[in-house]
Amino acid sequence: MKITNVEPILVALPYEDGAPKRESAPGHSAETVLSLFVKVETDEGITGWGEAFSFATVPVTIPAIAEAVGPLAIGQDPTDIEAVAEDLRRRYQNMMRGGPARFALSAIEIAMWDIKGKVEGKPIWQLLGGAPKESVEAYASMFRYHEPTVVKQIAATAYQRGYRKIKLHERTVEAVAAAREALGPDVPLMVDVNCAWYPDEAIAMAQKMQPYDIAWLEEPISPPDDYDGLARVRREGGVPIANGENIGNPYDVKWMAARGAVDIVQPSVVKHGGIGDVMRMVEIAEDAGMRAVPHCPFVGPGLLATIHIIAAMKTEVPCEHRYCDLGASPLGDAVVAKDGRLSVPQGPGLGVDPDLDMLEHYRVR
Repeated sequence: MKITNVEPILVALPYEDGAPKRESAPGHSAETVLSLFVKVETDEGITGWGEAFSFATVPVTIPAIAEAVGPLAIGQDPTDIEAVAEDLRRRYQNMMRGGPARFALSAIEIAMWDIKGKVEGKPIWQLLGGAPKESVEAYASMFRYHEPTVVKQIAATAYQRGYRKIKLHERTVEAVAAAREALGPDVPLMVDVNCAWYPDEAIAMAQKMQPYDIAWLEEPISPPDDYDGLARVRREGGVPIANGENIGNPYDVKWMAARGAVDIVQPSVVKHGGIGDVMRMVEIAEDAGMRAVPHCPFVGPGLLATIHIIAAMKTEVPCEHRYCDLGASPLGDAVVAKDGRLSVPQGPGLGVDPDLDMLEHYRVR
């Protein structure tokens, strides 16, 4: 079997989250959320699907797939996943520590797992050695709303809909306090500030958030690979620290561990090289005494791949789930949480192929 074509397909999907309309941000507007599907075709008629990180990186990630990394995969055997991935890493090694070239690799690698599963008639979680599971817990990953009253409203609604863990993307103590008031004392509440502060600022903010018993403070500093700075925040801030979405590859997990930088590592399957590298990052993190909780605010094949990874992990962790109702879902109910849980696909490969007509309808590039 040989790969014959690699095609990026960017879609903008309508959504509703119950909040007042607000300004656009990377990866979504007031009306749509982006998802960068990648279609990998073979000479035997079996097609695999992957997803690359998109959002603000779309202008560089799409050319990386279509013009750089993708063409090097053509002619290779997609069932020999690690050999192909290693070849692509080596041939683009100067750009493979992180960023668009690695995002492209991630999508192609996910699609190869999808193909391998279809060839062998097995779901990816089974290929990874996981035990059968019907579902995994999801946590609600909310958009940034800025206004504490809106944060309180959406957090309460998410809880009512069955989510028992909630993550904010807010940067103020007032917003965190509003969510805690809505949820009560017993619901785990995480706060992701997307690299908002320098270490001294982060320490001060972490200390101010202590009274609200947050489960973790995510990506508190810029740059996110300042592991000495992260270690300071962890020591002095008084709250658990999570990081990993914007690291480049498995070696970064070793460096974080060596610095004592974080409590929770968050590998991202659409950023860090795909399923194989995320499984390596999970193993490194757990061997070093850290928790691994994959990053996944996505609505495409990257979410499916993450569900398979979590289903195959030895420890039970929740799956991040973008809190919104999609007005259109190319993957149907497979990416929809019900009562705070996501179904583990049981079909071969990723378990679900996208609706091609829907992809075409919502395609923007």
